[in-house]
Amino acid sequence: MEDEERRRLPGYREEAVVRHFDAPEALETRFYEVRARSVLNRVPAKSRMPFRWTINPYRGCSHACVYCLSGDTGVLMADGRSKPMRDLAVGDRIYGTARRGTYRRFVPTTVLAKWSSIKPAWAVTLGDGSELVTSADHRFLSARGWKHVLGTDSGPLQRPHLTLGLELLGPGGAVAAPEADEGYRRGYLCGIIRGDGHIGSYLYSRAGRADGEAHRFRLALADNEALDRAQAFLADFGVATTAFAFAQAASGRRAMGAIRCQARPSVTAVRELVAWPSQPRRSWCRGFLAGIFDAEGSHSEHVIRIANTDPEILAWIEGSLSRLGFRHTLEQARRGTELRHVRLRGGLHERMRFLLGTDPAISRKRSIEGDVVKGAADLRVTSIRPLGVAMRMYDITTGTGDFIADGVISHNCFARPTHEYLDFNAGRDFEREIVVKVNAPEVLRAELARPSWRHEHVAMGTNTDPYQWVEGRYRLMEGILEALRDAGNPCSVLTKSPLLLRDLPLMVEIAKRAGFSANLSIPTLDERAWRETEPHTPNPRARLEAVAELNRAGIPTGVLIAPLMPGINDAPSQVEPLVAAAVHAGATSIGGVALHLRRGVKGVFMDWMREARPDLVGRYESLYGTGAYAPAAERERLTALVRRRGTHRGITSERRFGHPLDDTAPEPGPAGHPPQGRQGSLF
Repeated sequence: MEDEERRRLPGYREEAVVRHFDAPEALETRFYEVRARSVLNRVPAKSRMPFRWTINPYRGCSHACVYCLSGDTGVLMADGRSKPMRDLAVGDRIYGTARRGTYRRFVPTTVLAKWSSIKPAWAVTLGDGSELVTSADHRFLSARGWKHVLGTDSGPLQRPHLTLGLELLGPGGAVAAPEADEGYRRGYLCGIIRGDGHIGSYLYSRAGRADGEAHRFRLALADNEALDRAQAFLADFGVATTAFAFAQAASGRRAMGAIRCQARPSVTAVRELVAWPSQPRRSWCRGFLAGIFDAEGSHSEHVIRIANTDPEILAWIEGSLSRLGFRHTLEQARRGTELRHVRLRGGLHERMRFLLGTDPAISRKRSIEGDVVKGAADLRVTSIRPLGVAMRMYDITTGTGDFIADGVISHNCFARPTHEYLDFNAGRDFEREIVVKVNAPEVLRAELARPSWRHEHVAMGTNTDPYQWVEGRYRLMEGILEALRDAGNPCSVLTKSPLLLRDLPLMVEIAKRAGFSANLSIPTLDERAWRETEPHTPNPRARLEAVAELNRAGIPTGVLIAPLMPGINDAPSQVEPLVAAAVHAGATSIGGVALHLRRGVKGVFMDWMREARPDLVGRYESLYGTGAYAPAAERERLTALVRRRGTHRGITSERRFGHPLDDTAPEPGPAGHPPQGRQGSLF
């Protein structure tokens, strides 16, 4: 050990002793020994967890596990646009939510931290057709509170989780921004110039000039974002313009800028660009709506309107909205005038779909700040399916504790943000700056002896793993379990480490006296895939041995074999040993899931295949060439492979959690009940 250092951490009365252990697994890791004032932590009622109390002797976790979203996930920025999760940076301004009075409302917030890792991927499909690619432990806000993607109704993994039909909350309308192709640019220029521009050609005599023609184009706006876009789009078509100040700011009016050109070829080109197309394409319609909205649109009092007096322009607005599937109505602005409003119908969901799908340039018109979190979007969960592949995923910490991902409200990492209270970041510091509550057993014993304590269930491992490797040095769990045993207090533990077997005698004593349960996550047996997807965790084979010990002690557990991949791990000689090992460990159930290759995953997997298994590329292109799933017959063969061997050994394909593991549902529809629990890793 190196020389001791000292550092004061927020929230602790005394200085922390900083230690560096001379061990391979401890490289670049610091441990802060603190004396905690309290160990029993009350779970906030709003979390709706099935337990009220938890113990976490460590803050931070060297397992380096992350529960997060795919890099393609669109995050709603504070300027009303969407940015892929992978492209976010610390300091970016995005939307979160906060309670103001009775309602939860959308508010701007800041990205405080960001990190990534490789995790098994799951797809959550919603009623509006959107698909959220996430890890099993990520949380979304529903009409019934925060829900993990996967969970169980009983046992150590009991926690609020998504179910079919559950409604998620968020603005909805998550669509990709349009590509600024030629059609979109022409449409945008048509909309903004017909809305606010001026084109004219004049004949008048000028002294010393034989030609009396004059040609002028001018576009004046108070918002430079739209003016800059129009100027850039015109330049793309070879029309050069000059910028100038059109009007100074005055009482109640903002300053206006303008662009113009006066050469005949340039003005002629502008006329051609704003001509109505004979057969408008969808990209032109998107651009036209964005342009006319920047010129004549408003977004106030939770309503989007576009105003004009020209019946022809109003007809093109309505036609473009209909072409893109927007419901709308035409209203008279004021009695006795020719001004009409085209009003978008459908609430927040349709407003978001319009703003994201047409991409107007003016940010102030895209704001949803202060809007109540509700809407008419169909955000019901229709399916929850494993994708059968590990992906690089990302998570962030924000000022509000949440963010908007693909149209729904998503929670920060459930453990990492707590590190920020200690002046650490939620990324690397969470894995390398570990706080150790060295007096946890003594403090817990005193808290359990209080007359006010009612011996409620205590869940351990709900924030960070209590059996991460350094527990072998500090041995805090041993004293914690002794205190719980002596108090006759029911409890449970969730961990990835077989180190908990050290304390098995204590667990058995607690189980007999008050009730005890445990759970271990079991991944693939393939060592290389395990190292890639779960860095710094114990060997899966060691975890299987721990399952055996737990079952012999009367603590049941099941095993999920996923994904099964043709030609890679589906040979009887590969499946049989894993099934046999699970059965030998006392598994109460065994299930198998065939490989899925959804959009965004297929390319990653096939790139890996070309490098690692080029002999199988042709077979996989045949199986997955036209969809995300292998043919039904192949899926049935793979699931039956496990089912037959499990049945032969007296194990059914239905796990003790009460949900089948059959993967033979038709490709387009949901898979019946979503599988509960944890999915296997890449292989």
